[in-house]
Amino acid sequence: MRTVLREFPPMFEHIPPYAGDPILSLNEAFQKDPRPHKVNLSIGLYFDEQGRIPMPASVAEAERRVVARAGSRPYLPMEGAANFRAAVQELLFGGSAALQEKRIATIQGVGSSGGLRVGADFLRAHFPASPIYLSTPTWDNHRAVFEGAGLEVRAYPYYDASTGGLDFAGLLAALEAAPARSVVLLHACCHNPTGVDLSAAQWHELAVLLKRRELLAFLDLAYQGYGDGLQEDLLGVKALLDAGLLFFLANSFSKNMSVYGERCGALSVVCESAEAAERVLGQLKFTIRRNYSNPPTHGGQLVATVLLEADLRAQWEQEVTQMRQRIQSMRRRLHEVLSQKLPGRDFGYFLSQRGMFSYTGLSAEQAERLKTEHAVYILRSGRMCVAGLNEGNVQAVAEAMATVLG
Repeated sequence: MRTVLREFPPMFEHIPPYAGDPILSLNEAFQKDPRPHKVNLSIGLYFDEQGRIPMPASVAEAERRVVARAGSRPYLPMEGAANFRAAVQELLFGGSAALQEKRIATIQGVGSSGGLRVGADFLRAHFPASPIYLSTPTWDNHRAVFEGAGLEVRAYPYYDASTGGLDFAGLLAALEAAPARSVVLLHACCHNPTGVDLSAAQWHELAVLLKRRELLAFLDLAYQGYGDGLQEDLLGVKALLDAGLLFFLANSFSKNMSVYGERCGALSVVCESAEAAERVLGQLKFTIRRNYSNPPTHGGQLVATVLLEADLRAQWEQEVTQMRQRIQSMRRRLHEVLSQKLPGRDFGYFLSQRGMFSYTGLSAEQAERLKTEHAVYILRSGRMCVAGLNEGNVQAVAEAMATVLG
């Protein structure tokens, strides 16, 4: 008897195509561009004066030491390596009452993106009715991470296009109206994508509002050291600690140690008591177990070695200073050339904005012209990565920008 096979519709026919990440897609287009004078100012990577991703000498030496003493590679605990977690806490919260009283729960994350997602899953499980407020604009993936975890995402004003600075009044008004126990995502320093940060006085005023309105802050610290300094860039963290606030903090070592592919980051939660911190840590571990079980070993030990061994720590701090100063010099050079080419226009925002990124003020159409006519790649939002500039290309980039702005 002949067997008749039943025809079924294609199993995955209903799956839509992925539109692609706007930053990574633009970077792929740059790689395919055959023009030899092309300049990539799109992706958030630090490049040195030769246009290369550097390996800091401190990290290279840390790797030699880690490899020399390497043995078996058992699984790490769900929360990560103890020395890494202790080093992160000391870097971010050293000297605080919260650290001394053991009120901080810290996990080793898969980059700060992993920390954001673990935090998002924790919030969805334990604060299911709380919306999360994101700045307008923010890093594109913030919305994807928190929406993907099932949280309701709302927005608060941040960037003032008319001044190239901060809409602080709009920020305060929006958060004043937020329901109690709402979560507020804040960029701890070097705001991505705008480069616009809060002043010390503004952080203090914001901390007072957060406490009075019973709002839960979630800080993202991806660029520590690129603003004013490793300690100076903890201005917001210290303001919240001084106000006695409880908050989340995701941080990354991708940029300031140039260990992008190692995915080295952490998530810390400042709690009301040591007992609460233990319970929070337990639930973070449970969240991790359901996701990736435990973090990788190698990158975390590079970070821990740099932070904990005095000679490497001193060398690393000096290297971060050099990276920051190079970025600042490119800001000054860009401002100088643009001011010469377009006299009467105010480009002071390039000097007041901080960190790797700047909002250039270019429209999507002008950004497209930069790419097609001048082989200069920035995002359609107008965001540029200042760290992609060097003495060999900054003049040409500034002249191209002046052309499309003029």
